[in-house]
Amino acid sequence: MGSGQVTDWQGKHVTVAGLGVSGVPAARVLHARGAVVTVVNDGDDARAREQAAELEALGVTVRLGDGATLPEGTELIVTAPGWKPDKPLFQAARAAGIEIWGDVELAWRLRGPGAAPWLAVTGTNGKTTTVQMLASILKAAGLRTAAVGNIGVSLLDAVLGDEEYDVLAVELSSYQLHWAPSLRAHSAAVLNLAPDHLDWHGSMEAYAKDKGRIYEGNRVACVYNVADKLTEELVREADVEEGCRAIGFTLGTPGPSQLGVVDGILVDRAFVENRQKNAQELAEVADVNPPAPHNIANALAAAALARAFGVPPTAVRDGLRAFTPDAHRIAHVADVDGVAYVDDSKATNTHAAEASLASYESIVWIAGGLAKGATFDELVAKSAKRLRGVVLIGADRALIRDALARHAPEVPVVDLDRTDTGAMLAAVQEARRLAVAGDTVLLAPACASMDMFANYNKRGDAFAQAVRELGA
Repeated sequence: MGSGQVTDWQGKHVTVAGLGVSGVPAARVLHARGAVVTVVNDGDDARAREQAAELEALGVTVRLGDGATLPEGTELIVTAPGWKPDKPLFQAARAAGIEIWGDVELAWRLRGPGAAPWLAVTGTNGKTTTVQMLASILKAAGLRTAAVGNIGVSLLDAVLGDEEYDVLAVELSSYQLHWAPSLRAHSAAVLNLAPDHLDWHGSMEAYAKDKGRIYEGNRVACVYNVADKLTEELVREADVEEGCRAIGFTLGTPGPSQLGVVDGILVDRAFVENRQKNAQELAEVADVNPPAPHNIANALAAAALARAFGVPPTAVRDGLRAFTPDAHRIAHVADVDGVAYVDDSKATNTHAAEASLASYESIVWIAGGLAKGATFDELVAKSAKRLRGVVLIGADRALIRDALARHAPEVPVVDLDRTDTGAMLAAVQEARRLAVAGDTVLLAPACASMDMFANYNKRGDAFAQAVRELGA
């Protein structure tokens, strides 16, 4: 099928792997273009049967409870991003020389002539915030845009809908990039790299390689994190278009071809005349909400991509001012008796929790949940001097408790041996007991939430509710 646009789908036998948020639209779109579509799905629950019935009414074949067998005559597979590369279905496809695309690859191939270019963002943490900041900056410049991909509008809808865009701000996960071989962004950023999803990718090298695919074929800028050498290495290895530049972002003073911070000002020494001598003021640190270090880094990455697209400095400032972060991302809930209570339930891995803990001087830390194979020694060792006390909740809390015993033995720890819904109120009450005026009680669990809560949003809501009860 090559790497160009596919114009004739008529009669092509396409197997869609997985129902869900990407599989259903992919099946609809391909069927509407005349492809012969078969959907295969591992699960056979009520939701799957409901989605299957909708597709079957259109004339799509759906096979529930068997995602392993390759349907007869398959010429292409389009997969949901979460399906692991070692699944039997894909092994069979590779043996037969059949291409495997993800939903992002499909959207990329279905773009019409003159389609909006993509500014793409990946990284272990900060993707969603950075993409939303980028969209806010692009809008402030008067451009028609949307935050799409792993968030908001589905990429297929953005590419095939009636709305016309000048440029798209695209969030891409390592899964999506793995299945998107021909994607070529205008410019792209890798924000940071820390061990995550290793069970899916198989190794840190494979994970990094998939993240690095975002730089392939970039035209204007490959944006990397000066503080994270791995991201710079990925730029070096990328095969980009002639004239594409490596642009760094740093929380320190920027060198030429970098964006950074000088005396509380975000400055650009990359997209200016005579960058050896000149710098352009973009915004103040105070324009970034919240002005935590890792969030300033997100703002600089967003600014770099926007500047690569030719956006004026005033739009960077106006876009950052207009941006409001999603819930449960370093959200200040309330002050009670001189203690700040902050909800960063979105910190579901150690890398995110480390960034969160680095934002405050004296912390009573609420942590724990499902560790997903993570280890906590490095996180605790780096953050020990900031900890006034720790309250542990959730299934894998013993892993954090052991790391605290090794690296912060003098810090008081409350180990809450309960996973019921009232556990969060108990945790907040214990944290209040440990905190003194001037401290921050920080929910930054460093773990997933599913042992106790439906998702990190529900966990954050429970924390906020508990804090409100304290205040009352």
